[in-house]
Amino acid sequence: MEGAGSLRCERLTAEEMDEKRRQNIAYQYLCHLEEAKRWLEACLSEELPPPMELEETLRNGVVLAKLGHCFAPTVVPLKKIYDPEQTRYKAAGLHFRHTDNINYWRDAMSHVGLPSLFHPETTDIYDKKNMPRVVYCIHALSLYLFKLGLAPQIQDLYGKVDFTEEEINNMKRELEKYGLQLPAFSKIGGILANELSVDEAAVHAAVLAINQAVEQGVVAQTMGALRNPSAMLLGLRQELAGAYQEMLQGAKLEKGSNARNRLLQVIPEGEDIYDHYLTQAEIQGHINKVNVHGALEEVDDALEQQDVLALHHALQDPVLALHCLQRDNLHRYLEQLSVDREQKALELGYVDLLEQEELEAGILTANRKGEEERAMLGAINRINAAIRHGKAAETVEALMDPAAQLPDVYPLAAPLYQHQLALLQSQHPRGELVQEELFVAVEMLSAVALVNRALDAGDPDALWSSLVSSALGLAGVEDANAQRYFEDLVQLKGQSRAAGGEFLSWNDIQDRVNATNSSVQDENDRITAVRLINEALLQEDPEKTLSALLLQAAALPHVTLPIAHRYHHVLARARRMKAQATGDDGAVLWWEEIQEGVCKANEDTVAARKMALGIAAINQAIKEGKVTQTLRVLLNPAVALCGVVSACAAGYQEQLAALMATKRQTGSAKPCWTRHRLADGAEFYLSLQSFEGSWQHPPDGGINTTHLSREEIQAVVTRVTAAHDRERLWAANVAFVVRLQARLRGFLVRRELAARWSILREQRPAAVRIQACWRGYRQRRAYLERLRYLRANADAAIKIQAGVRMWQARRRYQERLRYFRRNVEAVVKIQAFVRAHKARGDYRMLVHARSPPLSIVRRFIHLLEQSQQDFWEESEVLRLQEEVVKRIRANRQLESDLDLMDIKIGLLVKNRITLQEVVCHCKKLTKKNKEQLSEMMSIDKQKGLKSLSKEKRQKLEAYQHLFYLLQTQPVYLARLIFQMPQNKSTKFMESVIFTLYNYASTPREAFLLLQLFKAALQEEISSKVDQVHDILLGNATVIRMVVSFYRNAHGQNALQHILGDPVQQVLQDKTLSIRTNPVDIYKAWINQTESQSGQKSKLPYEVSPEQALSYPEVQRQLDISIHNLLMMTDKFVSAITSSVDKIPYGMRYMAKILRASLAEKFPKASAEDIDKVVGNLLYYRYMNPAVVAPDGFDIVALPARVTLHPEQRRSLGSIAKVLQHAAAHKPFDGDNAHLCGINRYLEETHRKFRRFISAACSVPEPEERFNMDEYSEMVAVAKPVIYITVGELINTHRLLLEHQDSIAPQHGDPLHALLEDLGELPTFQFLVGENVPSPMDTSAEQMLCHLSKVEVSLTLTGKLVPVASSEESDTRSLLLSTKQMLVDVIQSQPGDSLPEILWTRASEHEEASHAHLMHRRALRDAQTPAKLQRNRSLAANSQLSMEEKKRKIIRNLRRLESLGLVDSAHQYQELINELAKDIRNQRRYRQHRKGELLKLRQTLQGLNAKTLFYEEQIDYYNQYIKTCLDNLAASTKYASLPNPLCFLLLSGCWGSQRSCVPGDQLYGLFSSRASGKNKKLQSLHYTAARLFEKGVLLEIEDLPHSQFRNVIFDIIPCEESGRFQVKAKFMGIDMERFHLHYQDLLQLQYEGVAVMKMFDKAKVNVNLLIFLLNKKFFKK
Repeated sequence: MEGAGSLRCERLTAEEMDEKRRQNIAYQYLCHLEEAKRWLEACLSEELPPPMELEETLRNGVVLAKLGHCFAPTVVPLKKIYDPEQTRYKAAGLHFRHTDNINYWRDAMSHVGLPSLFHPETTDIYDKKNMPRVVYCIHALSLYLFKLGLAPQIQDLYGKVDFTEEEINNMKRELEKYGLQLPAFSKIGGILANELSVDEAAVHAAVLAINQAVEQGVVAQTMGALRNPSAMLLGLRQELAGAYQEMLQGAKLEKGSNARNRLLQVIPEGEDIYDHYLTQAEIQGHINKVNVHGALEEVDDALEQQDVLALHHALQDPVLALHCLQRDNLHRYLEQLSVDREQKALELGYVDLLEQEELEAGILTANRKGEEERAMLGAINRINAAIRHGKAAETVEALMDPAAQLPDVYPLAAPLYQHQLALLQSQHPRGELVQEELFVAVEMLSAVALVNRALDAGDPDALWSSLVSSALGLAGVEDANAQRYFEDLVQLKGQSRAAGGEFLSWNDIQDRVNATNSSVQDENDRITAVRLINEALLQEDPEKTLSALLLQAAALPHVTLPIAHRYHHVLARARRMKAQATGDDGAVLWWEEIQEGVCKANEDTVAARKMALGIAAINQAIKEGKVTQTLRVLLNPAVALCGVVSACAAGYQEQLAALMATKRQTGSAKPCWTRHRLADGAEFYLSLQSFEGSWQHPPDGGINTTHLSREEIQAVVTRVTAAHDRERLWAANVAFVVRLQARLRGFLVRRELAARWSILREQRPAAVRIQACWRGYRQRRAYLERLRYLRANADAAIKIQAGVRMWQARRRYQERLRYFRRNVEAVVKIQAFVRAHKARGDYRMLVHARSPPLSIVRRFIHLLEQSQQDFWEESEVLRLQEEVVKRIRANRQLESDLDLMDIKIGLLVKNRITLQEVVCHCKKLTKKNKEQLSEMMSIDKQKGLKSLSKEKRQKLEAYQHLFYLLQTQPVYLARLIFQMPQNKSTKFMESVIFTLYNYASTPREAFLLLQLFKAALQEEISSKVDQVHDILLGNATVIRMVVSFYRNAHGQNALQHILGDPVQQVLQDKTLSIRTNPVDIYKAWINQTESQSGQKSKLPYEVSPEQALSYPEVQRQLDISIHNLLMMTDKFVSAITSSVDKIPYGMRYMAKILRASLAEKFPKASAEDIDKVVGNLLYYRYMNPAVVAPDGFDIVALPARVTLHPEQRRSLGSIAKVLQHAAAHKPFDGDNAHLCGINRYLEETHRKFRRFISAACSVPEPEERFNMDEYSEMVAVAKPVIYITVGELINTHRLLLEHQDSIAPQHGDPLHALLEDLGELPTFQFLVGENVPSPMDTSAEQMLCHLSKVEVSLTLTGKLVPVASSEESDTRSLLLSTKQMLVDVIQSQPGDSLPEILWTRASEHEEASHAHLMHRRALRDAQTPAKLQRNRSLAANSQLSMEEKKRKIIRNLRRLESLGLVDSAHQYQELINELAKDIRNQRRYRQHRKGELLKLRQTLQGLNAKTLFYEEQIDYYNQYIKTCLDNLAASTKYASLPNPLCFLLLSGCWGSQRSCVPGDQLYGLFSSRASGKNKKLQSLHYTAARLFEKGVLLEIEDLPHSQFRNVIFDIIPCEESGRFQVKAKFMGIDMERFHLHYQDLLQLQYEGVAVMKMFDKAKVNVNLLIFLLNKKFFKK
């Protein structure tokens, strides 16, 4: 191997070795830059650009000045730094004031004592004259600060980082450019020691001895070497000797490893002993580091042991440099630092030492709390004194002192404060109120004052805000009763004022709220009962109807069980009648109607039973055969028989007995039940044994069929009475009948006599007539004989005649038929042609004519009629839409349930972690810190946007709604882009918008990003482009953004596939030479001639292009180059035009949008001009850079250290130039006139480009490409999640607030509502949850800069925003109604124009035709489902006659003309055009409907899958919560929650990650911990006095504190985990019981409720009650 290595070295030439040395120097300098960058990042806690850009970043001095502030804050305060955010530098470059920043840094280095030898000059940095010296200084400064313990040690990264060949070469060129010698970085330690005023030799010897002792590893020897005075080491401690040895040994090994790594390369400055050994500064730095770590360990031990004195001693260690210690605050130091230590352990997941900065921050916090507490005690004393003085104004003034730390006080209620607080002070055992008592009292009194003020002002919103405030502490306040509360309290306020009361008390407010709730609850219960009754009526179940009627809330009297069926029948019929009367199938009965129906059913039952008993009595009387008895029961009014006459009693008895006998023969008399049918069709059954009635069929099913029914009895009575009435009528009119018969016989005799006399008088003429008749008789007889002959042979005569006529007709028909058969093809063609020509002409006129005539429209008007298939498909669409909507709503509800479970699980986890903080303080629980424990148990609402609090959750949801709207509605961002300057809009696009769309990583985000590009491009063209060529000349923002996006990660592979082959051919052809400049060809020819002949050419060296072309050799070479150029260009053209499908879809779609938008805005522009613009996008901006520089876009893979030859770049540039001219249709002329021969080729290529552009623009819409529709969001299981920094979020919010009127000009725009929900612009600390120092603190800006880069994840969800109804609906309804009536009229009555039809009266035939048309439509509508039936107004129009329709059409046309929709001057042609448009769109609509059916079915399938997913998640969540509660009650100490899931919940990722955590994995996290049988928990017994001492019990209404010892509370755990029963006893007597659920307590804690009521009297501290349950039952 050594021989091979030497052989390789021998083969290196001097130039190669020199080149390698320069590359090694460049690499070494890059390593030093990387080392400086990482050290600066560690000091500043911010990210810096890569090493290649670090030098440029340092020039403005901002980073250096910030570094100076880190180690010398008094010398370089943050407020003195110019342009700290570098906004001025980014916008306009360097400014002379940036030199101030550099000078501040130099002053800071001088202040700490860094030798001036290392200091660079200001111009070295600002003018970039000697940047290596700046980096050299940073390394020296790092070592010096490390020695002083003010900064971490800089790393040695030589050989540990990699740089590309291009980066090394660029740095090598930079170093050669400035011609600077690279400083000796490895000798910084030695130089630094030499510069200090010490004995160099002694120090050197001592340091070497220390290094040797460290190598031997003997602690005693190392410690002895360190204590050598010549080493000048400070702060040595004997007890840390082992730590010194370990630290120094590790540092020395690492430094030696780095030195050996350097030996593998050639180092310009040579090897030094301190390359392997530690310098004095490094040793001192490591000693300081060990000392600080030891001091921190002592502090940690003191915190662990809770030893105040040990903590004080540890904090006084000079190593820690804590100068703000106050002995009075030692206990506060212990408490604050313990909290900080535990908080850090929770964040890291393990216990770690507090850093020096954290100690200082904790001490400052404890000092501030001490000062606040002392000020608070003084303010409390002043308040007690003011209360004793009895002056309300003085008391209020004392209460408003901020030092008292009390809630807001309202002077208007000064008497209220004075009276109540004086009462509390007088009842206090010590006569002095403490701050906690004053806080609670003032908070409640202020809330009461706000309620009274809102009532006086008549402001319901302010009243509601006061009622629901936790300070007021009202129980049972419901938002649905807000208006009722206001009205009742205003009434109570008026009554109180009339009685002389000035303010309502808390008890008055609570009592009135309870009364209002009770009243509203009664009303709601009654409404619920009515709803249940109506639902029962729909189910045809009398039992359910009876159950609903018997509900106590219904308050319906006299409802009995046996009448259940009658109730159901009567109420169901009443409901049907109401639905029929109102025309609403969903009509329901009101309470009064139900009450009326119940009364009617009861009355019907009584009447039916009386009637049935009467019928039974009649049957019994008939059986007994007693006529008088039968007559008496027939006259019973309950039976209500008509026409009963006493005189017919015997007939009644006889007929009824006969009828009964007949029925007895065929019927059955065994069953005891009889059936009676009422007038309304209902049946009533009566038992003949018990005489009980029923509306139900007898259970045995038997009916007595021999029993006469009321109808049969009534029929017999009617028949007998009618016969009796007839007999009496004839008997009463006998004389009248006799006289009538006599007069009739006389009339007949007289008529016969008159006829006889008439014949006798006419006898003579009759004789004459008789003779004539005889003669006629003879003639007629002969005629009749002939006629009888013919009639006898009538069939033969008819056959003869028919045969002759048939023969004649057949002959004519066959001749005509033979003619047609000979010309049948011509006939068919003629008929088809005529019909087709006529139909095509008519349809062409209908489709293409701007104003088709009425006759054409009438011919196709029948196409508007709907078929049964149309109705079925419409019905199916409606059904599927209804199913989709229902499923979406159900999924939303399931999602809401999942969110609620998220909160519950989060509350369990939060409670578990909060308890860990409390455990270490529970032993110190005294009366003084009960409130502190309560605060610790409460949920911290200042821990960032993802914290588990209601306020932060609402804010988080508001931001998620806002960004969802911005993501799905691109018009807002499109408008916002053009409201900002171009430089800011570009940065906004790159930082926020691409983040919002996750860089199109999914089809959904790619679809939405395309929508944004589309909207932005259309906005830019409509507002900023005045001519077509403006886009070519300018730098359009959207086009630049689109090309940059799709040419990089999303389109780089596409360019490689399109251009890879032709570019590779150009690079591989070594003989290819393309020179199109005649002067270059001429000079190359001259050079070649001189090099071959060895003599100077006689031709001139400088010539013009025309002179060069005059030489044949130059022309010949130019022709060869042009031939090669066209040959290679043709390969590029073929590759480009044949690769349309390889272009990214987004580029093609934006080209399509660009083409359409330009054509729409500039309709007069030629298609060629527009295609030039589109070609500029697709080729010049997208492909041309890759053709010119293929190595820059990874089109071809080049070996390492290999670049393109200049000849190859020239060839590619020439090809790109020709392609550019061809795409732009720009011929060669002017300076390029020698290339005019290519112009014909450019023409042909341009036509290819035109076809290529047309093909590229022929792409489907994004909805089809990405399979997106309006239901896609509803089907998706996983919600979209974006990751955005806090700074970007606030910046976006600020921009929206500034420009909301411009981007959302409509007042009702949803964006305004979402911005209103978000409120004012939040701060960084609000969103992140960190405490930021005050602006006076020098670290505030640094902290804000750090917080602005914190990332948060937003799970985007939509918010339903109600859309106001448009006024255009009435106009559309009027237009639709007019068109429908006009269609009916046009089909029934012809006419050349619409006015002619409307003003011409219809004939009877036309009226009949119209009636027939309406009848057919009515029959079709009757078979149409209810949901597909036409609008009522349209259906009503169908009932009008033709003339009525015409009159209504004329009225509607006048209204439409007044609206500007039609014009009578044009004979209402606009309406005819609308009908033609409807006919044309009918087919498209049917196709769209089929597609809609398919889409709805797929959507429904996806929604069902989503529903199943949610249901599974809910099941797993329920199981998880149950297991957690079971584990809480377990005896083990840490069996409550699985740690991995705790971390997931606390990091705020539970809601956004639940879609990607399978349920079985989730269950597996806790299934193993849930095993084991829990032991039965014992109940607790506490007196009220004991609970009061613990702070759990605050007060019991109407019970003094002296009686608390007589009250005992028993807390008994129930079988269900997390549920308890609390029993209250007074003097040993059981009083009340209260059911308590652990989840409810956590929910109250989440909502910020600190006090709750038990038994409506006892006030309990929620947080301390949770603590007590955890400690006693859950073993925490």
